[in-house]
Amino acid sequence: MSSIRTKYEHIVLENGIPIISGASMKVIELVVEKTAYGWSPEELHFQHPYLTLGQIHSALAYYWDHASELEQDIERRLRSVEQTEQSNRPSPLLVKLKTKGLV
Repeated sequence: MSSIRTKYEHIVLENGIPIISGASMKVIELVVEKTAYGWSPEELHFQHPYLTLGQIHSALAYYWDHASELEQDIERRLRSVEQTEQSNRPSPLLVKLKTKGLV
């Protein structure tokens, strides 16, 4: 897979997707964690010790410079999850457990 360098030292594009160079983490994954948990760069580093603070700050800088594009991607992913959840019927076991009040 070929990587395209960006002006962000630790960010490359793989198939148009911003990835943290030297890691298999997408920028969007780090941003979702920051948003969901309110984590600081230091906390993100604590949670992902294999990432340097430089990689984390570079990913966050990339996000802020491309926020609308990445926010649209996050919304698209959320809609996809919602559609998948709606199209899946509950399993017979889940239905049985719900009728017994166990779930």
